Amino acid sequence: MSQCKVVWGRVTVKAKFLPVRKEDMEERGWDELDIILVTGDAYVDHPSFGAAVIGRVLESAGFRVGIISQPDWKTSDDFLKLRKPGLFFGITAGNLDSILANYTINRSKRKQDDYSPGGKSGLRPNRATIVYANKVRELFPDTPIVLGGIEASLRRLAHYDFWSDSVRRSILIDAKADLLVYGMGEKQIVEIAERLKKGDGLKGLDFLRGTVIVKKTLDNLKNYIEIPSFEEVEKNKDKFNEAFRIFYSESDPVRGKTIAQKHGDRFIVQFPPERPLEQRELDNMYSLDYTRLPHPGYEKDGGVPGFETIKNSIISHRGCSGECYFCSLGVHQGRIIQSRSRESIVKEIESLVKQKYFKGTITDIGGPTANLYAAGCKSWERRGACKDKKCLMPSKCPNLELGYDETLSLWDRVKKIKGVKHVFVGSGMRYDLLTDKYSDRYLKALCREHVSGYLKVAPEHTVDRVLSLMNKPGIRVYEKFVRRFQDINRQLGKKQFIVNYFITSHPGADLKASHEMARYLSQRKIRPEQIQDFIPLPMTVSSAMYWTGKNPFTGENIYVPKDIKERKHQRALIQQYI
Repeated sequence: MSQCKVVWGRVTVKAKFLPVRKEDMEERGWDELDIILVTGDAYVDHPSFGAAVIGRVLESAGFRVGIISQPDWKTSDDFLKLRKPGLFFGITAGNLDSILANYTINRSKRKQDDYSPGGKSGLRPNRATIVYANKVRELFPDTPIVLGGIEASLRRLAHYDFWSDSVRRSILIDAKADLLVYGMGEKQIVEIAERLKKGDGLKGLDFLRGTVIVKKTLDNLKNYIEIPSFEEVEKNKDKFNEAFRIFYSESDPVRGKTIAQKHGDRFIVQFPPERPLEQRELDNMYSLDYTRLPHPGYEKDGGVPGFETIKNSIISHRGCSGECYFCSLGVHQGRIIQSRSRESIVKEIESLVKQKYFKGTITDIGGPTANLYAAGCKSWERRGACKDKKCLMPSKCPNLELGYDETLSLWDRVKKIKGVKHVFVGSGMRYDLLTDKYSDRYLKALCREHVSGYLKVAPEHTVDRVLSLMNKPGIRVYEKFVRRFQDINRQLGKKQFIVNYFITSHPGADLKASHEMARYLSQRKIRPEQIQDFIPLPMTVSSAMYWTGKNPFTGENIYVPKDIKERKHQRALIQQYI
């Protein structure tokens, strides 16, 4: 295990795993931890795993942090092994929604969990955030509990829950927690720790950006909007959409207002999103002293499959301005792109090259959308993301500046790093940003050196009326991209292919639309790598459509395929043609 020292933030740390046992604490001379993170994932000390990032950020700020990964929730032993923390418990279900990690969309039990040792399934409970938090509250009634991660983030207000087919309360109430951090959370979690360390107590955690709390009254709350209550949205679908519209329009870190929603005799209060990290802050976060390995305790189980997927990849940016209506990225990471510097990425790759498992191939330099690295808009800093128009629909906004020149420069620099043989892009691409002349140099360089034979894109559907409800470009844009991709590869003398992703049973997709898509794919001999049944992710536009049967912005009635037999039939229609 590496012992090289890295200085960042306020302290000097050593490259060793965060404590997971009492013996690890004793080795450091610690009687008590300040913060204990409980996660539904295996502990992988890598910047692609949320608990590792939050743990390292807190550590760099001078706090003593330990991790309890995948505890047995049926007993108390795992929750007690690191004793009581001095400040708080931080709880996350992990990198993936826990029920989705356990079940397919058709409610079949999954045989593998990629974020568990050996891929073993069943090591995390359904609704893990709630289960873990309730257990901690039972064992440590006086210790603050802070929720985080994507499961909590997407359930911060009243929301539609596909698994129970009902509207559920804010997860903050069901988890009996004190505070919820939404979004990526690095700034908020350090601020919470510092306030508690000062002795401010739970009352001192009020008015923090990027957090949600429970309040008895709205006294002293300023610049807020009260949306329809849980009781209203649970019973009235028009009220549900009214609440959703306000939530959606205020989800901006610059212009967004505080949102209050009554739940019984209390209020759930969501403060405006945290401001995006500055490039220096993002760079610093990736320079922390990660071991870049799964905890050695998993070796006997064969490691962690999820790590094998990302171990040779690099995250270049976060956020997505695409606003696909079925996607949760905009809800969790926001619409504003935050990109790392070229120097930061190069330093991480130089560190990766030294790992024994690295064989010369960078499998991906990307993010939520690979070709949005270094994209920016002058209005983001002053006014935030636009309230009345979108960055990429119906076409790219002229004010959105793409970072293709920066990307080309980055690729050229990375290729010169000793030990790097290949640099590929494995993340998905916005193909609508690769159809015009401004993308010529980028697309040619991509096809020439950075496609491993297959390029991932997601047309999602082939019928324009369905694509419109997904907030995706029409199918003719996809066809234009395919022609350009094929022409460029022909010029380069390369035989490379497109990996297509499609969604069935999205709101608006009736049997007629499925027949049309099946014929389209059959006529063009397109065999999709993946056909995914639509999943109504909480607090997304498509989820609101699914629950209410209406477009939440226009009130237009929408056909929604909810019956499992019909959903299977739509999928079968397409599969029989391919």
